[in-house]
Amino acid sequence: MALSVAQAFSGAAITVLFATGAIVGATLAPEPGWATAPISIFVVGMALSTVPVGVTSRRWGRRPTLLLGTTLGVLSGALASSAILAASFRLFLLACFLNGFHAAVSLTYRFAATDGATDEFRPKAISYVLVAGVASAILGPQAVQHSFDLGPAPYVASYLAQGALALLALVAVAFFRAPLAPAASGAPPTPASALLRRPPYLLAVFCGLVAYTAMNMVMTAAPLAMTLCGHSNADANLGIQWHVLGMYAPSFVSGAMVSRFGARRMILAGLALLGSAIVVNLGGDELWRFWLGLAALGVGWNFAFVGATTLVVESLAPEERTRGQSLNDFIIFGAMAAGSLLSGGLLASGGWSTVNMVVAPALLAAFAALFSKAARSQQRRDGAAP
Repeated sequence: MALSVAQAFSGAAITVLFATGAIVGATLAPEPGWATAPISIFVVGMALSTVPVGVTSRRWGRRPTLLLGTTLGVLSGALASSAILAASFRLFLLACFLNGFHAAVSLTYRFAATDGATDEFRPKAISYVLVAGVASAILGPQAVQHSFDLGPAPYVASYLAQGALALLALVAVAFFRAPLAPAASGAPPTPASALLRRPPYLLAVFCGLVAYTAMNMVMTAAPLAMTLCGHSNADANLGIQWHVLGMYAPSFVSGAMVSRFGARRMILAGLALLGSAIVVNLGGDELWRFWLGLAALGVGWNFAFVGATTLVVESLAPEERTRGQSLNDFIIFGAMAAGSLLSGGLLASGGWSTVNMVVAPALLAAFAALFSKAARSQQRRDGAAP
Protein backbone atom coordinates (compact mmCIF):
# COMPACT_ATOMS: atom_id res chain seq x y z
CA MET A 1 0.00 0.00 0.00
CA ALA A 2 2.80 2.43 0.89
CA LEU A 3 4.46 1.83 -2.49
CA SER A 4 1.21 2.48 -4.35
CA VAL A 5 0.71 5.80 -2.54
CA ALA A 6 4.33 6.75 -3.14
CA GLN A 7 3.94 5.87 -6.83
CA ALA A 8 0.90 8.14 -7.10
CA PHE A 9 2.72 11.18 -5.73
CA SER A 10 6.12 10.49 -7.34
CA GLY A 11 4.45 9.88 -10.69
CA ALA A 12 2.50 13.13 -10.36
CA ALA A 13 5.70 15.05 -9.58
CA ILE A 14 7.43 13.57 -12.63
CA THR A 15 4.39 14.31 -14.81
CA VAL A 16 4.85 18.02 -14.06
CA LEU A 17 8.19 17.83 -15.89
CA PHE A 18 6.72 15.80 -18.77
CA ALA A 19 4.00 18.40 -19.29
CA THR A 20 6.17 21.50 -19.03
CA GLY A 21 9.84 20.59 -19.52
CA ALA A 22 10.00 21.17 -23.27
CA ILE A 23 7.89 24.34 -23.03
CA VAL A 24 10.07 25.83 -20.28
CA GLY A 25 13.13 24.60 -22.15
CA ALA A 26 12.02 26.48 -25.27
CA THR A 27 11.92 29.73 -23.26
CA LEU A 28 15.28 29.22 -21.52
CA ALA A 29 17.37 27.36 -24.11
CA PRO A 30 19.83 29.29 -26.27
CA GLU A 31 18.63 27.49 -29.42
CA PRO A 32 15.28 25.86 -30.40
CA GLY A 33 16.90 22.47 -30.89
CA TRP A 34 17.71 22.35 -27.18
CA ALA A 35 14.08 22.72 -26.11
CA THR A 36 13.78 19.05 -25.12
CA ALA A 37 17.19 19.01 -23.39
CA PRO A 38 15.59 19.30 -19.91
CA ILE A 39 13.76 16.01 -20.38
CA SER A 40 16.87 14.48 -21.95
CA ILE A 41 18.97 15.50 -18.94
CA PHE A 42 16.22 14.12 -16.72
CA VAL A 43 16.59 10.76 -18.48
CA VAL A 44 20.40 10.99 -18.22
CA GLY A 45 19.91 11.39 -14.47
CA MET A 46 17.73 8.27 -14.51
CA ALA A 47 20.36 6.30 -16.43
CA LEU A 48 23.34 7.37 -14.33
CA SER A 49 21.54 6.70 -11.06
CA THR A 50 20.49 3.13 -11.82
CA VAL A 51 23.84 1.58 -10.86
CA PRO A 52 24.11 3.53 -7.55
CA VAL A 53 20.49 2.63 -6.83
CA GLY A 54 21.30 -1.05 -7.29
CA VAL A 55 24.44 -0.82 -5.12
CA THR A 56 22.72 1.02 -2.26
CA SER A 57 19.75 -1.35 -2.41
CA ARG A 58 22.05 -4.36 -2.06
CA ARG A 59 24.13 -2.83 0.74
CA TRP A 60 21.60 -0.84 2.75
CA GLY A 61 18.24 -2.19 1.60
CA ARG A 62 15.37 -0.84 -0.47
CA ARG A 63 13.96 1.63 2.04
CA PRO A 64 17.01 3.94 2.53
CA THR A 65 17.44 4.12 -1.24
CA LEU A 66 13.80 5.07 -1.78
CA LEU A 67 14.01 7.74 0.91
CA LEU A 68 17.11 9.27 -0.71
CA GLY A 69 15.52 9.34 -4.15
CA THR A 70 12.32 11.04 -3.06
CA THR A 71 14.32 13.60 -1.07
CA LEU A 72 16.12 14.56 -4.28
CA GLY A 73 12.70 14.91 -5.92
CA VAL A 74 11.77 17.54 -3.33
CA LEU A 75 15.05 19.38 -3.90
CA SER A 76 14.64 19.33 -7.69
CA GLY A 77 11.32 21.15 -7.49
CA ALA A 78 12.85 23.99 -5.48
CA LEU A 79 15.82 24.26 -7.85
CA ALA A 80 13.61 24.30 -10.95
CA SER A 81 11.51 27.15 -9.57
CA SER A 82 14.67 29.10 -8.78
CA ALA A 83 16.03 28.43 -12.26
CA ILE A 84 12.91 29.82 -13.94
CA LEU A 85 13.05 32.95 -11.77
CA ALA A 86 16.73 33.42 -12.63
CA ALA A 87 16.17 32.54 -16.32
CA SER A 88 19.01 30.03 -15.93
CA PHE A 89 18.91 27.15 -18.40
CA ARG A 90 21.84 25.41 -16.71
CA LEU A 91 20.24 25.48 -13.27
CA PHE A 92 17.02 24.15 -14.76
CA LEU A 93 18.97 21.29 -16.32
CA LEU A 94 20.53 20.52 -12.91
CA ALA A 95 17.07 20.39 -11.36
CA CYS A 96 15.91 18.01 -14.09
CA PHE A 97 18.99 15.83 -13.55
CA LEU A 98 18.16 15.45 -9.84
CA ASN A 99 14.57 14.70 -10.72
CA GLY A 100 15.92 11.89 -12.89
CA PHE A 101 17.41 10.23 -9.81
CA HIS A 102 14.01 10.57 -8.13
CA ALA A 103 12.32 9.00 -11.16
CA ALA A 104 14.79 6.10 -11.32
CA VAL A 105 14.15 5.31 -7.68
CA SER A 106 10.39 5.56 -8.12
CA LEU A 107 10.57 3.06 -10.96
CA THR A 108 12.11 0.53 -8.59
CA TYR A 109 8.85 0.56 -6.62
CA ARG A 110 7.63 -2.07 -9.10
CA PHE A 111 10.60 -4.31 -8.32
CA ALA A 112 10.34 -3.69 -4.57
CA ALA A 113 6.73 -4.89 -4.74
CA THR A 114 7.91 -8.27 -6.07
CA ASP A 115 10.35 -8.89 -3.21
CA GLY A 116 8.99 -11.88 -1.35
CA ALA A 117 6.06 -12.33 -3.75
CA THR A 118 5.14 -15.73 -5.19
CA ASP A 119 5.67 -16.41 -8.90
CA GLU A 120 1.92 -16.33 -9.49
CA PHE A 121 1.35 -13.06 -7.66
CA ARG A 122 4.40 -11.24 -9.07
CA PRO A 123 2.77 -9.73 -12.22
CA LYS A 124 -0.16 -8.51 -10.12
CA ALA A 125 2.20 -6.94 -7.57
CA ILE A 126 3.84 -4.98 -10.39
CA SER A 127 0.49 -3.82 -11.76
CA TYR A 128 -0.81 -2.85 -8.30
CA VAL A 129 2.06 -0.38 -7.97
CA LEU A 130 1.75 0.93 -11.53
CA VAL A 131 -2.01 1.40 -11.25
CA ALA A 132 -1.36 4.20 -8.77
CA GLY A 133 -0.21 6.14 -11.81
CA VAL A 134 -3.89 6.79 -12.55
CA ALA A 135 -3.82 9.22 -9.63
CA SER A 136 -0.57 10.64 -11.04
CA ALA A 137 -2.32 11.29 -14.35
CA ILE A 138 -4.85 13.46 -12.55
CA LEU A 139 -2.71 15.09 -9.88
CA GLY A 140 0.26 16.08 -12.05
CA PRO A 141 -1.53 17.81 -14.96
CA GLN A 142 -4.05 19.42 -12.60
CA ALA A 143 -1.20 20.79 -10.51
CA VAL A 144 0.19 22.38 -13.67
CA GLN A 145 -3.22 23.58 -14.85
CA HIS A 146 -3.93 25.46 -11.61
CA SER A 147 -0.45 26.81 -11.00
CA PHE A 148 1.33 27.61 -14.28
CA ASP A 149 0.25 31.27 -14.27
CA LEU A 150 0.69 31.85 -10.55
CA GLY A 151 3.71 33.57 -9.07
CA PRO A 152 6.16 36.03 -10.60
CA ALA A 153 6.79 33.94 -13.75
CA PRO A 154 4.99 31.13 -15.61
CA TYR A 155 5.55 27.64 -14.19
CA VAL A 156 7.40 28.79 -11.05
CA ALA A 157 4.52 27.61 -8.89
CA SER A 158 4.20 24.41 -10.94
CA TYR A 159 7.66 23.30 -9.89
CA LEU A 160 7.00 24.24 -6.30
CA ALA A 161 3.97 21.95 -6.60
CA GLN A 162 6.27 19.26 -8.02
CA GLY A 163 8.45 19.50 -4.91
CA ALA A 164 5.37 19.27 -2.67
CA LEU A 165 4.18 16.14 -4.47
CA ALA A 166 7.61 14.55 -4.04
CA LEU A 167 7.45 15.42 -0.34
CA LEU A 168 4.17 13.52 -0.03
CA ALA A 169 5.83 10.54 -1.75
CA LEU A 170 8.65 10.77 0.79
CA VAL A 171 6.14 10.51 3.63
CA ALA A 172 4.57 7.42 2.03
CA VAL A 173 7.95 5.74 1.51
CA ALA A 174 8.71 6.25 5.21
CA PHE A 175 5.91 3.75 5.95
CA PHE A 176 7.31 1.07 3.61
CA ARG A 177 8.80 -2.00 5.26
CA ALA A 178 10.81 -4.10 2.82
CA PRO A 179 11.06 -7.88 3.27
CA LEU A 180 14.45 -9.29 4.11
CA ALA A 181 16.76 -9.74 1.15
CA PRO A 182 17.59 -13.32 0.09
CA ALA A 183 20.57 -14.73 1.91
CA ALA A 184 23.81 -14.51 0.00
CA SER A 185 24.84 -17.81 -1.56
CA GLY A 186 28.56 -17.18 -1.06
CA ALA A 187 29.14 -17.38 -4.81
CA PRO A 188 30.52 -14.31 -6.61
CA PRO A 189 27.85 -12.07 -8.16
CA THR A 190 26.86 -12.86 -11.72
CA PRO A 191 28.74 -10.51 -14.09
CA ALA A 192 26.69 -8.16 -16.24
CA SER A 193 28.19 -9.75 -19.37
CA ALA A 194 26.86 -13.15 -18.29
CA LEU A 195 23.39 -11.74 -17.70
CA LEU A 196 23.37 -10.16 -21.15
CA ARG A 197 24.28 -13.52 -22.72
CA ARG A 198 21.17 -15.06 -21.14
CA PRO A 199 18.54 -15.05 -23.95
CA PRO A 200 15.39 -14.58 -21.81
CA TYR A 201 16.97 -11.68 -19.93
CA LEU A 202 18.36 -10.09 -23.09
CA LEU A 203 14.97 -10.32 -24.83
CA ALA A 204 13.23 -8.72 -21.84
CA VAL A 205 15.75 -5.87 -21.72
CA PHE A 206 15.51 -5.24 -25.47
CA CYS A 207 11.70 -5.15 -25.49
CA GLY A 208 11.60 -2.86 -22.48
CA LEU A 209 14.19 -0.62 -24.13
CA VAL A 210 12.23 -0.30 -27.37
CA ALA A 211 8.89 0.29 -25.65
CA TYR A 212 10.19 2.87 -23.22
CA THR A 213 12.43 4.72 -25.70
CA ALA A 214 9.74 4.89 -28.39
CA MET A 215 7.19 6.15 -25.89
CA ASN A 216 9.59 8.70 -24.44
CA MET A 217 10.72 10.12 -27.77
CA VAL A 218 7.17 10.80 -28.92
CA MET A 219 5.91 11.95 -25.52
CA THR A 220 8.85 14.34 -25.05
CA ALA A 221 8.19 16.15 -28.32
CA ALA A 222 4.37 16.09 -28.15
CA PRO A 223 3.64 19.11 -25.87
CA LEU A 224 5.94 21.40 -27.85
CA ALA A 225 4.66 19.98 -31.16
CA MET A 226 1.09 20.77 -30.11
CA THR A 227 1.93 24.39 -29.35
CA LEU A 228 3.86 24.69 -32.63
CA CYS A 229 0.76 23.41 -34.44
CA GLY A 230 -1.34 26.21 -32.92
CA HIS A 231 -2.86 24.35 -29.99
CA SER A 232 -2.85 25.94 -26.54
CA ASN A 233 -0.71 25.10 -23.51
CA ALA A 234 -3.90 23.86 -21.84
CA ASP A 235 -4.50 21.51 -24.79
CA ALA A 236 -0.93 20.21 -24.47
CA ASN A 237 -1.34 19.69 -20.75
CA LEU A 238 -4.58 17.76 -21.28
CA GLY A 239 -2.88 15.62 -23.90
CA ILE A 240 -0.22 14.62 -21.38
CA GLN A 241 -2.97 13.82 -18.90
CA TRP A 242 -4.57 11.41 -21.40
CA HIS A 243 -1.15 9.93 -22.05
CA VAL A 244 -0.36 9.30 -18.37
CA LEU A 245 -3.83 7.83 -17.86
CA GLY A 246 -3.10 5.50 -20.76
CA MET A 247 0.21 4.56 -19.14
CA TYR A 248 -1.27 3.54 -15.81
CA ALA A 249 -5.02 2.87 -16.02
CA PRO A 250 -4.53 -0.51 -17.77
CA SER A 251 -2.62 -1.67 -14.69
CA PHE A 252 -5.99 -2.58 -13.17
CA VAL A 253 -5.98 -5.56 -15.54
CA SER A 254 -2.55 -5.87 -17.16
CA GLY A 255 -1.04 -7.92 -14.32
CA ALA A 256 -3.87 -10.44 -14.52
CA MET A 257 -3.55 -10.45 -18.32
CA VAL A 258 0.15 -11.31 -18.06
CA SER A 259 -0.73 -14.21 -15.75
CA ARG A 260 -3.38 -15.46 -18.19
CA PHE A 261 -1.84 -14.84 -21.61
CA GLY A 262 1.88 -14.71 -20.84
CA ALA A 263 4.39 -11.89 -20.79
CA ARG A 264 5.45 -12.24 -24.44
CA ARG A 265 1.91 -11.92 -25.78
CA MET A 266 1.40 -8.84 -23.65
CA ILE A 267 4.57 -7.30 -25.04
CA LEU A 268 3.38 -8.01 -28.58
CA ALA A 269 0.04 -6.33 -27.84
CA GLY A 270 1.86 -3.35 -26.38
CA LEU A 271 4.14 -2.99 -29.39
CA ALA A 272 1.12 -3.16 -31.70
CA LEU A 273 -0.55 -0.33 -29.79
CA LEU A 274 2.63 1.74 -29.93
CA GLY A 275 2.66 1.22 -33.68
CA SER A 276 -0.98 2.28 -33.96
CA ALA A 277 -0.14 5.50 -32.08
CA ILE A 278 2.53 6.28 -34.67
CA VAL A 279 0.02 5.75 -37.48
CA VAL A 280 -2.48 8.11 -35.83
CA ASN A 281 0.19 10.76 -35.27
CA LEU A 282 1.34 10.62 -38.88
CA GLY A 283 -2.21 11.24 -40.13
CA GLY A 284 -2.26 14.98 -39.39
CA ASP A 285 -1.89 17.65 -36.72
CA GLU A 286 -5.51 17.87 -35.52
CA LEU A 287 -5.86 18.06 -31.74
CA TRP A 288 -7.82 14.81 -31.52
CA ARG A 289 -4.96 13.00 -33.24
CA PHE A 290 -2.48 14.25 -30.65
CA TRP A 291 -4.76 13.18 -27.80
CA LEU A 292 -5.66 9.78 -29.28
CA GLY A 293 -2.06 9.08 -30.27
CA LEU A 294 -0.78 9.96 -26.80
CA ALA A 295 -3.43 7.79 -25.12
CA ALA A 296 -2.60 4.79 -27.36
CA LEU A 297 1.10 5.42 -26.74
CA GLY A 298 0.47 5.19 -23.00
CA VAL A 299 -1.57 1.97 -23.15
CA GLY A 300 0.98 0.34 -25.44
CA TRP A 301 3.79 1.27 -23.07
CA ASN A 302 1.89 -0.23 -20.12
CA PHE A 303 1.31 -3.59 -21.79
CA ALA A 304 4.87 -3.85 -23.08
CA PHE A 305 6.46 -2.57 -19.88
CA VAL A 306 4.54 -4.81 -17.47
CA GLY A 307 5.31 -7.78 -19.71
CA ALA A 308 9.01 -6.91 -20.03
CA THR A 309 9.35 -6.24 -16.29
CA THR A 310 7.83 -9.66 -15.57
CA LEU A 311 10.29 -11.31 -17.98
CA VAL A 312 13.23 -9.54 -16.31
CA VAL A 313 12.23 -10.79 -12.86
CA GLU A 314 11.52 -14.33 -14.12
CA SER A 315 14.91 -14.58 -15.83
CA LEU A 316 16.89 -13.78 -12.65
CA ALA A 317 17.65 -15.83 -9.55
CA PRO A 318 16.62 -14.09 -6.29
CA GLU A 319 20.21 -13.12 -5.44
CA GLU A 320 20.68 -11.65 -8.96
CA ARG A 321 17.65 -9.40 -8.95
CA THR A 322 18.98 -6.10 -7.64
CA ARG A 323 21.98 -6.31 -10.00
CA GLY A 324 19.93 -7.49 -12.98
CA GLN A 325 17.18 -4.95 -12.37
CA SER A 326 19.60 -2.03 -12.11
CA LEU A 327 21.42 -3.18 -15.27
CA ASN A 328 18.08 -3.40 -17.08
CA ASP A 329 17.14 0.13 -16.04
CA PHE A 330 20.60 1.51 -16.86
CA ILE A 331 20.39 0.22 -20.44
CA ILE A 332 16.81 1.41 -20.92
CA PHE A 333 17.33 4.87 -19.48
CA GLY A 334 20.59 5.34 -21.35
CA ALA A 335 18.79 4.69 -24.62
CA MET A 336 15.94 6.94 -23.52
CA ALA A 337 18.35 9.80 -22.84
CA ALA A 338 19.73 9.62 -26.36
CA GLY A 339 16.23 9.31 -27.82
CA SER A 340 14.71 12.23 -25.94
CA LEU A 341 17.60 14.52 -26.86
CA LEU A 342 17.32 13.37 -30.47
CA SER A 343 13.59 14.11 -30.49
CA GLY A 344 14.20 17.82 -29.91
CA GLY A 345 16.53 18.08 -32.87
CA LEU A 346 14.20 16.00 -35.05
CA LEU A 347 11.24 18.19 -34.12
CA ALA A 348 13.17 21.37 -34.86
CA SER A 349 14.59 20.14 -38.18
CA GLY A 350 12.00 17.74 -39.56
CA GLY A 351 8.79 18.34 -37.65
CA TRP A 352 6.39 16.11 -35.74
CA SER A 353 6.11 13.48 -38.48
CA THR A 354 9.86 12.88 -38.48
CA VAL A 355 9.88 12.17 -34.73
CA ASN A 356 7.24 9.49 -35.27
CA MET A 357 8.84 7.91 -38.33
CA VAL A 358 12.18 7.43 -36.55
CA VAL A 359 10.44 5.26 -33.93
CA ALA A 360 8.94 2.75 -36.39
CA PRO A 361 12.07 0.67 -37.21
CA ALA A 362 12.76 -0.02 -33.53
CA LEU A 363 9.22 -1.31 -33.03
CA LEU A 364 9.61 -3.63 -36.01
CA ALA A 365 12.91 -4.92 -34.61
CA ALA A 366 11.25 -5.77 -31.28
CA PHE A 367 8.42 -7.56 -33.12
CA ALA A 368 11.02 -9.58 -35.05
CA ALA A 369 12.90 -10.54 -31.86
CA LEU A 370 9.72 -11.78 -30.17
CA PHE A 371 8.55 -13.75 -33.18
CA SER A 372 12.02 -15.26 -33.61
CA LYS A 373 12.01 -16.36 -29.96
CA ALA A 374 8.52 -17.84 -30.36
CA ALA A 375 9.59 -19.73 -33.49
CA ARG A 376 12.65 -21.22 -31.76
CA SER A 377 10.55 -22.27 -28.77
CA GLN A 378 8.04 -23.97 -31.08
CA GLN A 379 10.84 -25.81 -32.88
CA ARG A 380 12.18 -27.11 -29.56
CA ARG A 381 8.69 -28.30 -28.56
CA ASP A 382 8.23 -30.00 -31.92
CA GLY A 383 11.62 -31.68 -31.61
CA ALA A 384 10.81 -32.94 -28.14
CA ALA A 385 7.43 -34.35 -29.23
CA PRO A 386 7.31 -38.17 -29.69
